[in-house]
Amino acid sequence: MTEILAPVGGKEQLFAAIQAVFRSWDNPRANIYRRDNDIPYSWGTAVNVQMMAFGNLNDESGTGVAFTRDPATGERKLMGEFLINAQGEDVVAGVRTPMPIAKMAEIMPKVFKQFTEVCAKLEKHYRDMQDMEFTIENGKLFMLQTRNGKRTAKAALKIACDLVDEGMRTEQEAVLMVEPRNLDTLLHPQFDTVALKRAQPMGRGLPASPGAACGKIVFTADDAKAWKERGEKVVLVRLETSPEDIEGMKAAQGILTVRGGMTSHAAVVARGMGECCVSGCQEIQMDEEGKKFILGGKTFREGDWISIDGSTGNIYDGVIPTVDATIAGEFGRIMMWADKFRRLKVRTNADTPRDAKKARELGAEGIGLCRTEHMFFSQSRIAAFREMICADTVEERRLALAKILPYQQDDFEQLFEALDGQPVTIRFLDPPLHEFVPHTDEEIALLAKAQHKPISRIKEIIDNLHEINPMMGHRGCRLCVTYPEIAVMQTKAVIRAAINTQKRHKGWNVKPEIMIPLTGDPKEFKFVKDIVVHVANDEIQAAEIKLNYEVGTMIEIPRAALTAAEIADEAEFFCFGTNDLTQMTYGFSRDDAGKFLGSYYDKKIFENDPFARLDQSGVGKLMEMAVTDGKKSRPMLHCGICGEHGGDPVSVAFCHKLGLDYVSCSPFRVPIARLAAAQAALLSE
Repeated sequence: MTEILAPVGGKEQLFAAIQAVFRSWDNPRANIYRRDNDIPYSWGTAVNVQMMAFGNLNDESGTGVAFTRDPATGERKLMGEFLINAQGEDVVAGVRTPMPIAKMAEIMPKVFKQFTEVCAKLEKHYRDMQDMEFTIENGKLFMLQTRNGKRTAKAALKIACDLVDEGMRTEQEAVLMVEPRNLDTLLHPQFDTVALKRAQPMGRGLPASPGAACGKIVFTADDAKAWKERGEKVVLVRLETSPEDIEGMKAAQGILTVRGGMTSHAAVVARGMGECCVSGCQEIQMDEEGKKFILGGKTFREGDWISIDGSTGNIYDGVIPTVDATIAGEFGRIMMWADKFRRLKVRTNADTPRDAKKARELGAEGIGLCRTEHMFFSQSRIAAFREMICADTVEERRLALAKILPYQQDDFEQLFEALDGQPVTIRFLDPPLHEFVPHTDEEIALLAKAQHKPISRIKEIIDNLHEINPMMGHRGCRLCVTYPEIAVMQTKAVIRAAINTQKRHKGWNVKPEIMIPLTGDPKEFKFVKDIVVHVANDEIQAAEIKLNYEVGTMIEIPRAALTAAEIADEAEFFCFGTNDLTQMTYGFSRDDAGKFLGSYYDKKIFENDPFARLDQSGVGKLMEMAVTDGKKSRPMLHCGICGEHGGDPVSVAFCHKLGLDYVSCSPFRVPIARLAAAQAALLSE
């Protein structure tokens, strides 16, 4: 029996169309778009109902889309497309090939003249580039909608500057017109757009560090270094990275990991180096021992070519050519205006002179976080550091540390030089010691020989370093409580480096800031601080020089925020390590949270990754409490933030609101933070 469907009336069609628009607010694409563009789900959407204009009535009708300026370059010219005898969907869906908007001047000269006049009026009214949709019905022009047009970062800078020059915008308004996050695209290599259009992604991970990379697959840090030395471009593919992979990560064009989130080790280090990284691609079936993995139904082996996009998270099979990013002159102009209006200082997280110099080029006003552990992993140093770990007596430990001291001192001198006398915050050793020990029998044998100990003894020491939960284990200031010799060596290295730099540059005010990590108790901090002060004062007195230094702490444990008043009795500055503070507050592992956060987004529990955007209602309250209580004890206490949130514009605005003195972020995020800080200041006036 054939079912006969009753005809649907106009009223039913209208209400069905309205319901479809409301439903579109909650489709997967809309949810992803909102997360990417900071649009709360709670806002909802609206529906306009209006009479139709028919562009498909005859050959005197048509439809089109146009911009008052070029959205790719910002050039001041009308550009767009239109179709004769068509509706709007025909243009945007690509079912017919449209004509350039200039062609309309030949086909419909009167309508085109009227259209250009309307375009000029709209841009003058809204004082911004307009994106317009229009329909022509029987030779009559209907403007359907106009809005501020989306644009590339390059175009945004040019349009903002041009509007100032044209008298339509003030400098303050121009600064507010540029989306800070989009500046990333100006600072990193990108894929060739023509080649990218032809490519199909094989898989997708998290866009952990922007830019594009293409190279041959390698699976170990050692292979990455070796292949680079023979002239190969490589992409390092790992289950996850650890600090001992640093040299291999530097050698690679880009990094791809199976595990990890936006603030995993791979993501944080890659951003610091300005290197492309895609993390947390759980589609990959990894076989590290066999040096191969499966993705998108294809087996990739060592030496196969792969391309990764750290701005989108897309992974491609084969070679996609990359092009270097270019920075237009307007970039410097917008940054100059931003610096005029912002109140927050912007520092950088940097561990090497190269990173520090790049950050200074991009406007950093000091180092907010130098992770000293990253300085121990080169071949010339790791052996001595492992000797320190495996020492049985204090004397053995001191002898091993004495070998590292000159290297560490030289590193710090180079950092002070690279920063031109700007402040440098140096965090003492933070990771648990098991991250530094050897894993192969060959390396263990070499260490045993250097230590004059049986191999069995070295293996026993390594086994004893194993922890159930290393993140909450024997690390940070706890290492200095157990092994004060580490604090002694690092203090000597910092102070001697500062003294030497001060002597070379008479006009500089070299002022190192020594940061004790993972403090959770005032007595704990005081114990380590007393060691630092005693050693530092002895070094300064022996050098017969005047040198100012500060000793502060990293607030990354909730208890530290709760006892901030007592800690500030001793600490001269607070720096919020929001990566760990977020982990500790939520009870989430930042490396594992990516496995389940997708479900939280789908079920509307979370709208953002708390490791990428600062949780203002939870972690933010702890920060506010720490700042308020800390300044009651020490009114001149200066406070900053050095977690990855320091480069997120929304988080920067919150730091401005809290009254922090600075934010610190990876070098290539410095311009983003500078612009975000200026916008926060302007919007709070």
